Parts: sequence; structure tokens; C-alpha cells
Amino acid sequence: LVEAVIQYRVKDPVKYAFSLYSPYQTVKFAMESVLRERVAQRGIDAVLTTDRDVIAIESKEKVQRILDEYDIGIKVENVKLQDVSPPNEVIDAFDDVNSARQDKEKYINEALKYQNDMIPKAQGEAQEILNEAMAYKQEVILKAQGDVARFLKIYEKYKLSPEITKKRYYIETMEEVLSKVKKVILFEGGETLKFLDIQKIIGGDGK
Repeated sequence: LVEAVIQYRVKDPVKYAFSLYSPYQTVKFAMESVLRERVAQRGIDAVLTTDRDVIAIESKEKVQRILDEYDIGIKVENVKLQDVSPPNEVIDAFDDVNSARQDKEKYINEALKYQNDMIPKAQGEAQEILNEAMAYKQEVILKAQGDVARFLKIYEKYKLSPEITKKRYYIETMEEVLSKVKKVILFEGGETLKFLDIQKIIGGDGK
């Protein structure tokens, strides 16, 4: 059942008064005819849910064209659909369909909300990883540049005094290596060698 309100004004009183026996009935019949046509074209489901405003606009335009053909001096101002309800025989089924549609929209909205929450989070995490990678890259580059600079410095010294430079770095390397091992004094007694761990005696830490 579709009910509608049509608002119109008389723009030509002479035509309105003398063209037809009952202009009011003409408007009423035209409105009913157009509504039946629109409902048939779009389907009752659209009329009951999403297309009410569109149907009202289309009905207003179509009724105006019909009245213009009759030339009865009427201008349609507005058409508004009022109570729109399914027949009693199918109202339960319609309520089920409407409930399912609302659930669908709810789930879609929840999914969109989750998507809108996750995308910025993922983008933030990706940017953080990228920043860490760039920082590590810069650290490696600076370290490599430092190593190259030290090598070139040593190489310049080596070109000036190869033997002295080799002995110097040999001694420095041995000092560094030996500083990390335990100090042991060897005593020879008979056929055996006895090892005396100085660190255990002096309570050191092995350096």
C-alpha cells in the first residue's frame, strides 16, 4: 500500500474552472496511475526502502506532464510519499528481508571501520621498518667510510716505511691478542712441565 500527498496550485483559474468537470478527480486519478506505474517499474522493495525520494520526484514530473496535456491550469508543487507498507500477507517476510538488509549494512560498516583502522596502522609499521632500514644503511655506510679512511692512513705510512709499519702493526696486533689470554708461567721439572696459572694465584680475571 502506497500513499502519497500531492500539493498543487491553480495557475489559470479559467482553465481550472471550465476545462474539466472535476479537476480534483483528474489530479487524483493521474497521481494514482503514475504511482502504480512507478511501483511496477521499480518494484515494491525499492519503494519500501531506498527509492522513495526518487519515485516522488519522478511522479511529480510525470503527473505534471499529464495535467499539461489536459491543459487544466494546474501547477504541481510537490509530491511526497507517506505511509509505505507491504500487504499484510507478506509483511512478516518483508520484515525478515529488511532485518537482513540492516545486518548486511552493519557488517559492511564494521568491515570498513576495521579496514580504516588497519590501513593507517600497517602504513605506520611499514614506515617504521623503512626508517630503521635507512638508519642501518647509513650506519653501515659511515662505518665503511671510517674503515676505508683508516686503511688509507695506514697505507700512506706503509708506503713511506714498509718494514717499520709492518713491525709496528705486528707488535700492536700481538699486544691486543695477548692481552685477552691468561698469563701462564711454565716450570720445567724432570720430564714433565708444570703449568702455573698466575690469575688463580693473584685472583685476576684473565687479563
